[in-house]
Amino acid sequence: MDEEYDVIVLGTGLTECILSGIMSVNGKKVLHMDRNPYYGGESSSITPLEELYKRFQLLEGPPESMGRGRDWNVDLIPKFLMANGQLVKMLLYTEVTRYLDFKVVEGSFVYKGGKIYKVPSTETEALASNLMGMFEKRRFRKFLVFVANFDENDPKTFEGVDPQSTSMREVYRKFDLGQDVIDFTGHALALYRTDDYLDQPCLETINRIKLYSESLARYGKSPYLYPLYGLGELPQGFARLSAIYGGTYMLNKPVDDIIMENGKVVGVKSEGEVARCKQLICDPSYIPDRVRKAGQVIRIICILSHPIKNTNDANSCQIIIPQNQVNRKSDIYVCMISYAHNVAAQGKYIAIASTTVETSEPEKEVEPALELLEPIDQKFVAISDLYEPIDDGSESQVFCSCSYDATTHFETTCNDIKDIYKRMAGSAFDFENMKRKQNDVFGEADQ
Repeated sequence: MDEEYDVIVLGTGLTECILSGIMSVNGKKVLHMDRNPYYGGESSSITPLEELYKRFQLLEGPPESMGRGRDWNVDLIPKFLMANGQLVKMLLYTEVTRYLDFKVVEGSFVYKGGKIYKVPSTETEALASNLMGMFEKRRFRKFLVFVANFDENDPKTFEGVDPQSTSMREVYRKFDLGQDVIDFTGHALALYRTDDYLDQPCLETINRIKLYSESLARYGKSPYLYPLYGLGELPQGFARLSAIYGGTYMLNKPVDDIIMENGKVVGVKSEGEVARCKQLICDPSYIPDRVRKAGQVIRIICILSHPIKNTNDANSCQIIIPQNQVNRKSDIYVCMISYAHNVAAQGKYIAIASTTVETSEPEKEVEPALELLEPIDQKFVAISDLYEPIDDGSESQVFCSCSYDATTHFETTCNDIKDIYKRMAGSAFDFENMKRKQNDVFGEADQ
C-alpha cells in the first residue's frame, strides 16, 4: 500500500465508484478503500434478510413466512433510474451495462385527495385520465404539445415564452392550468420536491418534463428502470470498470488519518501504512470536520405480502404524494419493487417510503404513504442526516460527495458526480470522457 497514487477514493457508494471508474478510464492511478467489508456504503443492498434485521436491532430475526434469507437484497436508499437520464447514459458509455440486467418499473402514480392515480404523461393518457375534468384535459394536452415541441435554440417554438426569464408560474397561467394539474406536472413529471421552482425561469422545468416523456417513450410503462438484484449492483459494476483499468480495491480497510501538508491532502494512513495521493474523493462519513448538516431524510422500508392497492397489481411502481396534497413543504415518495426483481422471496414486495424531515416527529410525516401500503408485515425505520461539503476542495484537493437525498431517481447524484469531476479536472464533465478505450487492459473478450 506504500505507494503513490493520482487519486485515492474512500467509500464505495455509487458516487465514489462512478468517479473512480471515470478516473481509471482516464488513465489515473486509483486506490479505492472502504472501511466496510461490503460495497456500496450508504447505497448498498443488504443480504441476507437476517442482516437487515440485525442492522435495525431487531434481534428476533425474520419469521419463517419471509422465506429464504438469501433471496432478499434490500436497498437502504430507494432510487430508480430514468430511462433517458444521466446514469443510464453513464452505464452505456462505460459499458457497465454488460454486468447488469434491468427491468422497467411498471407504473408511476400520483396521490390526490387520498387516492392514487396513474400519472398521465402522453396525450392519450391525459385524455383518458380521471385526474382532470374534460376542459382541463384539453388545456393540459395543449401544454404537453407545447413542451414536446419546445426547442431552446429555436425561438419559433417559444409561443411568447422566454426560456430564461418567463417563470414556470406564468407558463401554467398561459395554459390556464388548475392547481391539481400544476401539482402533478411539477412533482410527478418534472419531479421537483418543493414548489420553489414556480418562480424560477421555466427552461429547467420544461427540460425536466421532456426528460420524463423521453424516458417514458423508451419503454412505455413508466420512465424508470431498476436493476435485478438491487441497487447494490450499480457501485459494484463501476468498481469492476475501475479494476479493469488498473484501479486497486481494498475493502474492510480502516482509515486512520487523512494526511495534510500546508492545507493540501498528500495521503491516507491505514493500519500503520501511508498511501500518498494528489487528490482525494470521499463520502461525508470520512471527513466529519469538513461537512455540514443540511437536513434529514426519513426512509421506512416496508415488507408486504401483496401489491399496493389501486396499482393494477403492479410488481413495481413509484407513488408521488405532492406536498400540497398533505400540507407539507416537500413531497413524500414511495418506491416499490418485489420478487420479480430478485430482491425478495417469492410473493413478497418491498416498499420504501421516504421524505425530507420537516418536524420533530418524522414518522408521522410519512403516515399518508404508509396508509397506502397497509397491511405491512414488517417496518424498518431509518432517519439519516444529510451532509454537504463546506468547501469546493480546490485548496485541499479533498473532494467530498453529498449525502443521497430523498428524490427517487439518480439525477441529483449524477449532477454531484459531474460537479466533483469538474472541480477535480478543472474542465467541464463530458460523457465522452467515460468511453472505454478500444484496447481494454484485460480485453474482456471472454465475457
